[in-house]
Amino acid sequence: MRYYIADCHFYHRNLLTEMDNRGFESVEQMNEVMIEKWNKKVHACDEVVILGDLSLGSGQETNQILHRLKGKLYLIRGNHDDRYLKDKDFDASRFVWIKDYAEIHDNKRKIVLMHYPVFCYNGQFRRGADGTPLTYMLHGHIHKTEDQVLVDRFCAETKATMRKSAHQETAQPVPCQMINCFCMYSDYTPLTLEEWIECDKKRRNQKKCSTEMLRALEMFSDDFMSDRVFDSMEIRRAEEEMCSKAEIIAKGNADYVTYEEVFGK
Repeated sequence: MRYYIADCHFYHRNLLTEMDNRGFESVEQMNEVMIEKWNKKVHACDEVVILGDLSLGSGQETNQILHRLKGKLYLIRGNHDDRYLKDKDFDASRFVWIKDYAEIHDNKRKIVLMHYPVFCYNGQFRRGADGTPLTYMLHGHIHKTEDQVLVDRFCAETKATMRKSAHQETAQPVPCQMINCFCMYSDYTPLTLEEWIECDKKRRNQKKCSTEMLRALEMFSDDFMSDRVFDSMEIRRAEEEMCSKAEIIAKGNADYVTYEEVFGK
């Protein structure tokens, strides 16, 4: 099996309370949890592509982490990796290779690998006979930040763009299969390409549902400010129904549901 993961940031103390707010009591606890989750999924014969920012530790500290992680390891260099890579005490032999950029194949699909998101990547327009995209761009770097919002917006607008190529009779949506393999999205567990595709789909759907929830709350608030009169039981029933449906969506037990489907408007 081949797995992918990005931005583990072993030994990065600031991420416990800043940016990621990972919530561990110490970097030691964070390191142990990530190693345990990694080794529970990965076997010695498996391959793991690390999409950058593996560790903020020293060469010796990172050596210790790497020798505890299972699998054949490949590193796409990130902006935080030079700290240990340039340390004279670091043993790079644990990696099969270290690259800034790579293109590989995974189950008949082309995979573009880089720590930073590539917006116009090689092979982007390749599709199967049924229209299924045949190239994916896997990256890291942006964590769960405002940059993720911007990347998601770019992907949505790109997919909404219709284009006709020289080999097509009709215009088709432009493919944009960019996936951020941020470790917190997978609960610090390396995932296969198929698992990342599903994980990314669920994340985007939950984001859409959150947007619809905000819209619903705004409209619910507008109703309160209008001349419409609610009795207490009607309000309670509406609140319970909204919370119940939101919980189903949040747990991933439903596909993306529109505002109208959830709230009956």
